[in-house]
Amino acid sequence: MTDWDTELSAFLQPFLEKLGHKKRRQMCPVYVSGLIGPGDRKSVEPMAERFAPGQYDRLHHFISDGLWDAVPLETELARQADRIVGASDAFLVIDDTGLPKKGDHSVGVAPQYASMLGKRANCQTLVSVTLARDEVPVPVGLRLFLPESWVGDQERMAKAGVPQVMRTSRTKPEIALHEIDRLIAVGVRFGTVLADAGYGLSAAFRQGLSGRGLTWAVGIPKHQKVYPHDVELIFPNSGHGRPRKHPIPDTLSVAAETMLVPASWQKVSWRRGTKGRLTARFAALRIRIADGTPQRILDKGQQHMPGEEAWLVGEWRSNDERKYYLSNLPANATLKVLAAAIKARWVCEQAHQQMKEELGLDHFEGRSWQGLHRHALMTMIAYAFLQHQRLQTAKREKKETTSASGAT
Repeated sequence: MTDWDTELSAFLQPFLEKLGHKKRRQMCPVYVSGLIGPGDRKSVEPMAERFAPGQYDRLHHFISDGLWDAVPLETELARQADRIVGASDAFLVIDDTGLPKKGDHSVGVAPQYASMLGKRANCQTLVSVTLARDEVPVPVGLRLFLPESWVGDQERMAKAGVPQVMRTSRTKPEIALHEIDRLIAVGVRFGTVLADAGYGLSAAFRQGLSGRGLTWAVGIPKHQKVYPHDVELIFPNSGHGRPRKHPIPDTLSVAAETMLVPASWQKVSWRRGTKGRLTARFAALRIRIADGTPQRILDKGQQHMPGEEAWLVGEWRSNDERKYYLSNLPANATLKVLAAAIKARWVCEQAHQQMKEELGLDHFEGRSWQGLHRHALMTMIAYAFLQHQRLQTAKREKKETTSASGAT
């Protein structure tokens, strides 16, 4: 335990330097230790009892009311995550996670879709950003999404301490793009952005990623419209009336599932699981996404024009379920590369589960915006430390094994 404390102190040092005041520097390690340490409940009171008897007020003040800026610590977390797993072949995974709540006073709580439950529930929803490589995830961003029931009530937001600049309607994709910009500005290294259909269905999100020069692979609903990759724009001759000012596609767009009906499906394995290789059937076609400017096309009314060329990928799982994806990975990408990128997203779900079950991400009992985000930040710092320790231990064991083999 002493070694563990020593290593945690060393890991936290760059974070503590950004807290300034001595009392804050004392409470931060206590809070992180409380999240990592034993105990079923990781809210302030039981953590204070276990790690700082008689200092509940100080620990509560640190996380909920203390006058310190979280931005420098968020920046340090991003840099530490980059040091741990950042690289050109790393993934930046966008997702969201729900924190079930009773009542309606905690900031952002409302009946909404909870991905962890697969249904609507009374909860808070956090947009999450996770840096991952070689199946090692390190969460670097957790931002609260405010439902319309909150955005439309200024008094309620003020009471919960929502910052003035956040008291506007922002979609989850908009929050995610803002977080991506923040991480790019810090210098976090990654190769591909991944997201599920909750984000992938947003044309603005996909176009925002492409506009930033980023490579991406995202889930989409089966009815997402696409064009063949060789679609051409033509000026049909109607034979009467004024000539058409704008060209139209020479073929109509179709649903993603329809486009892949004639495709060749192949069995692909992307990694080894606990019960052997993970496999499914995949199919991929080059297409043009139907997310361009809407325009009237013949007698079909307003239709989206062809947009960016991309991969349309289908996944046919062993339970007969089919999923669909879009990606702007290079045109020469193999089916295995496409499948591996798409399936790499699972590590963020693993991180969410571990942060809740082991570090108490969903145990915070305060109601304020500031308290929730600080608790989430401390949880991510704790998780980053554990991943750092895990990789350091693996490196030492590998070195010892190599040395032993050499001696033999």
